[in-house]
Amino acid sequence: MMATTHAFAGLLVAAAASAVTGDAAPLVFAAGLFGGLFPDFDLYAGHRKTLHFPVYGALAGVLAAGAYLLVGGTLALALAVFLLAAALHAASDVLGGGLELRPWEGTSERAVYDHFNGVWWRPRRWIRYDGAPEDALVGLALAVPGYLAVSGTLRTLVLAAVVVSVGYAAVRKPMVALAERLVAATPAPVLAYVPARFVEDVA
Repeated sequence: MMATTHAFAGLLVAAAASAVTGDAAPLVFAAGLFGGLFPDFDLYAGHRKTLHFPVYGALAGVLAAGAYLLVGGTLALALAVFLLAAALHAASDVLGGGLELRPWEGTSERAVYDHFNGVWWRPRRWIRYDGAPEDALVGLALAVPGYLAVSGTLRTLVLAAVVVSVGYAAVRKPMVALAERLVAATPAPVLAYVPARFVEDVA
């Protein structure tokens, strides 16, 4: 799924936590957004493995939620929301496609790495690939409650992310053809700095 879809899901976690606890601090919502995005920071270094922790992340989120119940406070709630949003991102990646550059071809059986069991979870492909039309629709649906729960700068960020989501979905497949041309025109010394999985897929 798109990073923005995960961010909207994280914002939904924050909105739910805010509704339950009564703490509507902007920090809580920002933690949800950032937690939803955070795992994809490993895009160029062991994507869906380095920062994706579907089991350990969920455990950390539950422990952080327990800590919030014990000590209270906005900071503790924000930490719990961040960890739960990040864990949700990691676990929900199994619903999409694999790691290949053309996930609509269904050639990869690696969706997300489970560090606890030391295995890759296989993709379910309910959302065929990141940027698929159904991905954009899910993202839009998830964005609505988050948009209604926030205001000011965060609301503007949600709107901007919606625009990015729709735009990315519109160009997702053509981007692969562009990548092929760029790889073909890029000198070998420069390609050494590009993640191998991208170069291998378009070579």
